[in-house]
Amino acid sequence: MDPPAPNEQEDEDMLVPRSDVVEGPQPMEAPEPTGNTAGSQPEEDPQTAKFTWRIENFSRLNVKKLYSGIYELGDYKWRILIFPKGNNADYLSMYLDVGDSATLPYGWCRYAHFSLAVVNQVHSKYSVRKETQHQFNARENDWGFTSFMPLGELYDPSRGYLVNDTCVVEAEIAVYRAMDPWLYDSKKETGFVGLKNQGATCYMNSLLQTLYHIPYFRKVVYHMPTNVNDMPSASIPLALQSLFYKLQYSDNSVATKELTKSFGWDTYDAFLQHDVQELNRVLCEKLEEKMKRTVVEGAIQQLFEGHHINYIDCINVDYKSSRKESFYDLQLDVKGCRDVYASFDKYVEVEHLDGDNKYHAEQYGLQDAKKGVLFVDFPPVLQLHLKRFEYDFVRDIMVKINDRYEFPLQLDLDRDNGKYLSPEADRRVRNLYTLHSVLVHSGGVHGGHYYAFIRPTLSSQWYKFDDERVTKEDMNKALEELYGGEEEHLMQTNPGINNTPFRFTKHSNAYMLVYIRESDKDKIMCNVDEKDIAEHLRERLKREREEKEQKKKEKAEAHLYTVVKVACDEDFAWQIGRDVYFDLVDHDKVRNFRVQKLMPFNNFKEEVAKEFGIPVQFQRFWLWAKRQNHTCRPNRPLTHLEEAQTVGYLRDLSNKVQNAELKLFLELELGLDLRPIPLPIRTTDDILLFFKLYDPEKEELRYAGRLFVKGTGKPTDILTKLNEMAGYASDEEIELYEEIKFEPSVMCEHIDKRSTFRSSQLEDGDIVCFQKSLSVQASKRLRCPDIPSFFEYRHNLQVIHFRSLEKPKEDEFCLQLSKLDTYDEVVGRVAHQLGVDDPSKIRLTSHNSYSQQPKPNPIKYRGVDNLFDMLLHYNQTSDILYYEILDMPLPELQGLRALKIAFRHATNNEMEIYDIRLPKESTVADVLNDLRMKAELSHPNAELRLLEVFTHRIYKIFPSSEKIESINDNYWTLRAEEIPEEEKNLGPHDCLIHVYHFMNEENQNQMKIQNFGEPFLMVIHEGEILAHVKIRVQKKLHVPDEEFSKWKFAFVAQGRAEYLQDSDILFSHFQSLQRSGIYVASEQYLGLEHLDNSPKRSLGANQYRPSHEKAVKIYN
Repeated sequence: MDPPAPNEQEDEDMLVPRSDVVEGPQPMEAPEPTGNTAGSQPEEDPQTAKFTWRIENFSRLNVKKLYSGIYELGDYKWRILIFPKGNNADYLSMYLDVGDSATLPYGWCRYAHFSLAVVNQVHSKYSVRKETQHQFNARENDWGFTSFMPLGELYDPSRGYLVNDTCVVEAEIAVYRAMDPWLYDSKKETGFVGLKNQGATCYMNSLLQTLYHIPYFRKVVYHMPTNVNDMPSASIPLALQSLFYKLQYSDNSVATKELTKSFGWDTYDAFLQHDVQELNRVLCEKLEEKMKRTVVEGAIQQLFEGHHINYIDCINVDYKSSRKESFYDLQLDVKGCRDVYASFDKYVEVEHLDGDNKYHAEQYGLQDAKKGVLFVDFPPVLQLHLKRFEYDFVRDIMVKINDRYEFPLQLDLDRDNGKYLSPEADRRVRNLYTLHSVLVHSGGVHGGHYYAFIRPTLSSQWYKFDDERVTKEDMNKALEELYGGEEEHLMQTNPGINNTPFRFTKHSNAYMLVYIRESDKDKIMCNVDEKDIAEHLRERLKREREEKEQKKKEKAEAHLYTVVKVACDEDFAWQIGRDVYFDLVDHDKVRNFRVQKLMPFNNFKEEVAKEFGIPVQFQRFWLWAKRQNHTCRPNRPLTHLEEAQTVGYLRDLSNKVQNAELKLFLELELGLDLRPIPLPIRTTDDILLFFKLYDPEKEELRYAGRLFVKGTGKPTDILTKLNEMAGYASDEEIELYEEIKFEPSVMCEHIDKRSTFRSSQLEDGDIVCFQKSLSVQASKRLRCPDIPSFFEYRHNLQVIHFRSLEKPKEDEFCLQLSKLDTYDEVVGRVAHQLGVDDPSKIRLTSHNSYSQQPKPNPIKYRGVDNLFDMLLHYNQTSDILYYEILDMPLPELQGLRALKIAFRHATNNEMEIYDIRLPKESTVADVLNDLRMKAELSHPNAELRLLEVFTHRIYKIFPSSEKIESINDNYWTLRAEEIPEEEKNLGPHDCLIHVYHFMNEENQNQMKIQNFGEPFLMVIHEGEILAHVKIRVQKKLHVPDEEFSKWKFAFVAQGRAEYLQDSDILFSHFQSLQRSGIYVASEQYLGLEHLDNSPKRSLGANQYRPSHEKAVKIYN
């Protein structure tokens, strides 16, 4: 969920991406606000209504954003705001907006629970609907979803969202009496604190609260070894310990920034919403890894690990196959199941393998069999992930299942005489579970909001943990909400006429359930106190708390104090030419004083006397003023009357901005002995000017000093003095320029030495720059011959951070470059930095400011004019570039097509990857000829072919004449191989078939063929029996007899395996599928079923992750 508008005050604990202000809502997920101090919803009945907005000619809209008309609900006015082409995202962006916010009285606010939908006009059940709630106010007068639905789906006419180029948008709104969320104190009301949302981390917050409130888990985390010198941002155990400690002892909501940093996440990751089930799996795997060889090794398994048996039992022969597997969580079907028990019934449901689906039993051949799953043991903490998301094969999209699905407060998995248990299960263990927590998903498949209902002590009192806010909940009411399904509302569709009943789907429903076994309750719900926490952690967090309290105290007293920053000539001389080129000084680098606002300024002058060693009578203070052109200059000296006032008075006098600092210029004069002397008397005709000296040969700028000049005087009057200040001869010809402004562009104008200072419009605080006059020849020779050109050069300088493309998160070196530097100048500097002789071998890639990643395509050779073009990404300017060092000049490489080809050596049987580069107009035959020169062949005349391999299947045999420019090796593997002799002269009685390795993955009582390993082609002959083919396969793959005897052979078509007997003739199976004499589609193949001994990652929850989501990764 996304709040609008960029005007919010930045929290120091929040990760906020730096971006230019964009009109309208900005992408940030919002916590789901709640209604009153006791519960999550306001108590009074809301006013409700449903509105429909039909937008015609939708695809031809040529506006960034579009508002609907005004909809009235009681005294409230609303409208819908959409961004038809997305709000800086490839998604339709949609928000609910307060229609009369500009005319509402000061301090207004209103609370609404609402849903927004894009109606599918073909199949209404595929409408995309998202639901949220928000307290609207002047600062946040619109609220909604930046990533509502992918633009690709919206604009696809086959999807049904645009019919006759009309889009139908619906809004359902329930308005409650407003409440003030800022006055709510979670700790005071509930005894618990929440977690701050970094942008889109509600899914993580709900999981962390759930794990924290399993006391045994918390104790285990506290006992993970950490070091006093560890930093939480670099240590997952320490960051988690710190987070849990703060949740246990803090009075305010806790930030998760240290934890996500320890994961290796950056700002971009914090704004990506992930699946909570997948995060749970990945986090527990990472903690398991960190716990190895420590006192808490195995603790994750003890808490969450259970076991089940996958079995196949033949009916007519004495043969049974079984495999025991462990699980940390169970995926339960929601669709077609009314409750958890129905899901467990489905989980252990027996499948009958008969007819065309008979089981191939060793020694017995194809047999009728029963197949299923039974549980050996359940874990103390049972995590049930509800399959709310599934893939709709008809629509080719992921959909959310919002069906009603009930779950009991007590779950008895021993019911019906232990029908879920295997014969070997220990029946002495009582598998009676109590519901501990419910993780909730509110929204649709394209995003939403997560929160958790937890009862921390397993008492009857439940709490809702919704990011920062924790509330007490009535569980009976909450359970009804969390079951999902539909509910009926009286929606006022025609205000003032009729109330008609309206049924709508509840998009907030349970997504993950956590149960604790009654017999393990005392162990799991143990006491956790400070003695469980390492002393160094307690000390560290105690210091943090004290520092925070001190800052809080200072903040509370801040209104009594102000900061005075005092600059003098010494600061100008030190900074100009080093840190500062425009204006006079960086005020953050001058001496500052924190003083009480009520201190008399004359007393403050005594403080300055002590600090600077300048007696009060030799001090004169000038106020600084910010001019309309955004420069800041000394404006006027303080009067005697003003110096008699307080410091706070002078601060308010000089600043209109609240909490601004008082900035002063201290004017003082030093004699020849460098001791202070009385200040000159200033008349009304005097103008205070500051002078900078520029050396065009060295491109150096320095502070030369200041002078009082007469407004009626001319620059010619002070030329001798300026030459003296510069150390020049008294008659040196010099040129004078006025430094006027530098943002957004430089303005520095030549001063006519014959005009008076007044006629040149010079005034107090102005800066005059001067330099030696240059000949025409010298001006042509120098890069920055005069002050305006030097300022222009400095204005465009920027420090650029260069990173190797292979290590895109690490700065390798920095260069200060001008945004006007040409492509050649930039790559030349980079090549020099890297010690590369030929700059054309440097290839650069721009930075994506939104994803914080390199752009997918590198910068072409001289493809941009200057550095500024390299740094620009839409309306964002970056300071990061990525580099590569090529083995050939980039212009040559751009004329080539680069392919990665895998080739298995004939002699040592090892696979090697070859980089092939050829002109784009080359063919596959050219690729194979080039490979022939590099690879080790079995004999010089061996023929080669090129295959396209993906997911362990061969999808294409490339014709030798195919152009390589169209070949894509980003997602598919290109594999070259020698063509065996037997395949070269195929006759009408021969067939070239595909052969793939596979396993039957038994996933929740459903068989799914999973390919693995390296696929290959082979010839079969008419009349050849399987026994002969097996001999050739074993010889080709070099499989030992003992292992090969366990392999099963099957004819696989459309995902179903038909197991074969040794006497079967293969040719007959493939004959009807034969194409052009030799080619058979990859969907029909000879399958080799055996165990995959290569390491593989468990699919777990992420197999249900929508395809558009990025996988969760914890890097450290």
